[in-house]
Amino acid sequence: MEAPTHTLEGLFDQLGLDSSPAAIDAFISQYSPLAEDCKLVDAEFRTAPQAAFLKQQLREDADWTPVVDELNLRLHQAG
Repeated sequence: MEAPTHTLEGLFDQLGLDSSPAAIDAFISQYSPLAEDCKLVDAEFRTAPQAAFLKQQLREDADWTPVVDELNLRLHQAG
């Protein structure tokens, strides 16, 4: 059985954020770059439920993990 393929747009939906491509780009521009020592799950713009979801996905190496990693990478890159 093949694992579901999730997208960045789907992750933003899951987090309750606007998932349009323009909104995703604006979000990343607004909050990047995160400090090198700041984990995505600890970023101040995260709500508690969002942080809990992200932590769970990473801890369980769940289907969302590659997309969470992608967001983390993009937020840590210089704008």
